[in-house]
Amino acid sequence: MQMSIVPAVHHLGRPDGRIAFSDTGSGPLVVAVPGMGDLRSSYDGLSADLVARGFRVVVTDVRGHGDSDATFTEYGDEPTASDLVALLELLGEPAVLVGNSFGGSAAVIAAARRPDLVRGLVLLSPFLREPASAGRRRLNRALFRLMFARPWGVSAWTRYYAGPLHAGARPADLDRRVAEIGAAMRRPGRLAAFRSLTLQLDHRVVEPCVAAVRAPALVVVGALDPDYPDPAAELARMGELLGARTLLLPEAAHYAHTQRPDLVLPAVAAFAQELRDGAGWRSAGA
Repeated sequence: MQMSIVPAVHHLGRPDGRIAFSDTGSGPLVVAVPGMGDLRSSYDGLSADLVARGFRVVVTDVRGHGDSDATFTEYGDEPTASDLVALLELLGEPAVLVGNSFGGSAAVIAAARRPDLVRGLVLLSPFLREPASAGRRRLNRALFRLMFARPWGVSAWTRYYAGPLHAGARPADLDRRVAEIGAAMRRPGRLAAFRSLTLQLDHRVVEPCVAAVRAPALVVVGALDPDYPDPAAELARMGELLGARTLLLPEAAHYAHTQRPDLVLPAVAAFAQELRDGAGWRSAGA
């Protein structure tokens, strides 16, 4: 009989609550952070692949999501970056940071602020600038207050998550993950925390940090991602700004790592292995 082992949940204490994370494998460290409205289980496939290749993989839930507390008052790129830095300090060694969506934005800020803790960056559909004008941001916030209110807020998010954000290839486990996200968001305080995140997100804080990043980077974008007016052009811009390798994924939208794991997982593994083998990267105590 095949057994499935669920990694233990650990917690990082922060001033206003706790950040949940799993910790599996051994070897050089990779730390992954999901995007808005998502859970650390979105990295199950990537984590299993890297652990099998000899890496230690730590995956977080962001503030107010999953097993992290919903007691925080501040959300967004900067607070998430500060959580990543605190987690890296706790783990005691530098890592490759993997970030999806605003999690990628937070990883860039962390790399700029603490280059000693970041070996490399894997950015999956990140935001390196604020795509909306001031007027559009005001309109979006008004819409988010309405869209993500009770009692329809959870279903509004899960429909959008399963629909436009997954345009193209459909992961085999998408229905299960959508149900998991919905159940997590129905826990006390979680929908309010998610709504607070949507209202506080402002990617203008990322732009000043980009030039300070010295870590090697891989940027992956889905060709169907609705969050970019022109995904290919935005990917080229991000690659130039970071001096990064870039990968444009056909038949993928905002979650290329789950929609096209056949292309993303080998690319991430090759990037991490090159850093490990070429830069003398070793885990603490090795």
